[in-house]
Amino acid sequence: MKLFDVYPLYNITPVNAKGIHVYDEKGTEYLDLYGGHAVISIGHSHPYYVKSIQDQVAKLGFYSNAIQNPLQEELAQKLGELSGCVDYNLFLCNSGAEANENALKVASFVTNKSRVIAFKNSFHGRTSAAVAATDNPKINAPLNQQQEVTFIELGDLETVKSELQKGGVCTVIIEFIQGVGGLDESTQEFYEQLSNLCKKHDAFLIADEVQSGYGRTGDFFAFQKYNVTPDIISIAKGMGNGFPIGGILLHPNIEAKHGMLGTTFGGNHLACSAGIAVLNVLKDESLIQNAKKTGALLSEELKAIPQVKKLKGRGLMLGLEFDFPIKELRSKLLFEDQIFTGSTSNPNLLRILPPLCITIDDFKPFVEALKKHLS
Repeated sequence: MKLFDVYPLYNITPVNAKGIHVYDEKGTEYLDLYGGHAVISIGHSHPYYVKSIQDQVAKLGFYSNAIQNPLQEELAQKLGELSGCVDYNLFLCNSGAEANENALKVASFVTNKSRVIAFKNSFHGRTSAAVAATDNPKINAPLNQQQEVTFIELGDLETVKSELQKGGVCTVIIEFIQGVGGLDESTQEFYEQLSNLCKKHDAFLIADEVQSGYGRTGDFFAFQKYNVTPDIISIAKGMGNGFPIGGILLHPNIEAKHGMLGTTFGGNHLACSAGIAVLNVLKDESLIQNAKKTGALLSEELKAIPQVKKLKGRGLMLGLEFDFPIKELRSKLLFEDQIFTGSTSNPNLLRILPPLCITIDDFKPFVEALKKHLS
């Protein structure tokens, strides 16, 4: 049997990794400034994380959600404390797309409405309603297009207001910093007025924090820079440091009912042990504070490079915008300098999403390589 060929692959085969570095089968060391799409939060093969999973799988790797699982409660408690969202309730699943599916479903259940407002250049996943709310027709099949979704320019408050006034909107789903779309972020006024409009028109506000959450921006969640209270917050990626786990945080006003949501694998014992380990390391090693501090220092260095026309994002979720396509630059960084970076739907934007344990000194090879290729 062959693999279904849907991924354009680099000719690189990682076989192990530690901290901020990845090693291929030849022993070549790569600086990982992409974290496998912002997944690696506390660093590759963190010893505490590895031991937590090893210890748990030796005891009990999985049982269904038909039984008590105290690890889920421990995860919820630690997540509430570290994020500041202590009053929210947690539902666990397996990925970001699944988190957004459940978020959209709950919004529709509770409001008894079906239309969704999303934003241009958004990305919320590749499944059913999540992909319907993603602004990319190439990955949106006819089956998905049956969903009622209205796309609006990010920051266009008047159009949001007009669409909400038409009625039928169950939710507005938004990334407070767009990921795949190119690291765009609107204004404080927009986000806070958006929150007020959702409340006025009985529409949920879903904060998609799948990529921007878990301390990546220097706050636990990107929305926390603003005075907004989302009804639902979706999480994944950095939540498990590579172990498949996702979830949604639901506002305490949302009433749970048995059978309303469900999953076979979500919140299993191994996933919870990974999730708890990540939260403990984030706290004990002050990685959220490090993301803010290191991101600020790096930003100052990058702004001093004349060819960087605009620097987007916050913390360690950064985008370097140039006045030329970055495909060749990204390839040179990878194959000549052994540095992983990312791209977006904006062809001129280089995306930086490293593990949160990185230091400003660790960025020296990247800054030097960047200046070399741009000179």
